[in-house]
Amino acid sequence: MPAATTAEPLDKFRVLELGTMVAGPFCGRMLADFGAEVIKVEMAAGDPVRGMGKRVDGKSLYAASIFRNKRMISIDLRTEKGRELVRGLAGKVDVLIENFRPGTMERWGLGYDVLSRLNPRLVMVRISGFGQTGPYSMRAGYGIIGESMSGLRHITGDPDRPPTRVAVSLTDYITGLHAAYGAVMALLKRQETGKGQCVDAALFESAFNFMEPYVPAYEKLGFIAGRTGSRLPDNTPNNLYTARDGRHIHIAAVSEPTWQRLMKAIGREDALTDPRFATLTSRSQHEDAIDEIISAWTARRDLEEIDAVLQEAGVPASRIYTMADVFSDPHYAAREMLIDVPDADLGTVRLANVVPKLSDTPGRIDHAGGQVGVDTRAVLSELAGLSEAEISALAAEGVIFCGAPGRPGME
Repeated sequence: MPAATTAEPLDKFRVLELGTMVAGPFCGRMLADFGAEVIKVEMAAGDPVRGMGKRVDGKSLYAASIFRNKRMISIDLRTEKGRELVRGLAGKVDVLIENFRPGTMERWGLGYDVLSRLNPRLVMVRISGFGQTGPYSMRAGYGIIGESMSGLRHITGDPDRPPTRVAVSLTDYITGLHAAYGAVMALLKRQETGKGQCVDAALFESAFNFMEPYVPAYEKLGFIAGRTGSRLPDNTPNNLYTARDGRHIHIAAVSEPTWQRLMKAIGREDALTDPRFATLTSRSQHEDAIDEIISAWTARRDLEEIDAVLQEAGVPASRIYTMADVFSDPHYAAREMLIDVPDADLGTVRLANVVPKLSDTPGRIDHAGGQVGVDTRAVLSELAGLSEAEISALAAEGVIFCGAPGRPGME
């Protein structure tokens, strides 16, 4: 593998992040992980994500991760002077990320029509619940609301219970990924045209993109997918099984070779000649019978024995990991998926490393997310050309906030 270079894929690009909570900041985080200079704008009270998750010594651990590699500035967008500062900064960046309700940026005089006149090369990434157009565009929406509308929530959980959810902001992350992908595509196109464009990333559409197999199934067959618990429909065996010690392992042996290896490993070669199980399609039609065969085998063994037998046989399987398992797992360590990152408040903090892994330009994390406004003075001096006196005057008016590392309070 070639040695990594010092340059990162996006190190020539500057991003202004106005987004709050998860989807917008995660989009910015993905760009920052691969070298973009991301300038995060928030109010003096801080992005609401600082109030989510766990804390150490008053420091938000969530913010330490999702704001990593970013320069942190604080501007009050409710003031005209604050909005004028943003207009000036927008003229000097390649990408602007925002996730306010549609129409908010236009009311503030920060719509794409205004900003693109100041900076025709600007790529504006707009994240919202329901998109910038359409009858629902003005509705309030969080990720879980978009997920509910997408149909994804309807198929999540057990069939005899109401729809459940994943214990992270799943659709916000899905949308942040789509938005970052859109930003990079727009930057690539800009190399040809010299012009920027808008990226319209909606929470419900991003989640709906994951409903791909069920769209033609409804159009042609009127089929409406429901909840199937830990099973993957029409994909058998692909389910969660219980060991003798009460722990669980997920086994996925869908292809013909893996199906054969599984049956041989559990001593059920007779199933390989059963006409009910002759093809993937027929196995999916008899999933209860297959699950009974596998469950009977797992119920007589502890998890470690099950895992060892299946790994030896080359059958895709894994116990259900907790975060404690992740921290002690040798493969996570070998892949360097946990990394200790400098943190101005905590010394270091361990974060999930950059993905995907590029061979020559793998991305990196230089520092964890800082406190509100720690870079306000430097950014406004460098990019807006403001003097120390001008910056101090704006701070005194409450237009900006200039924080300090390790001290989230006011100056």
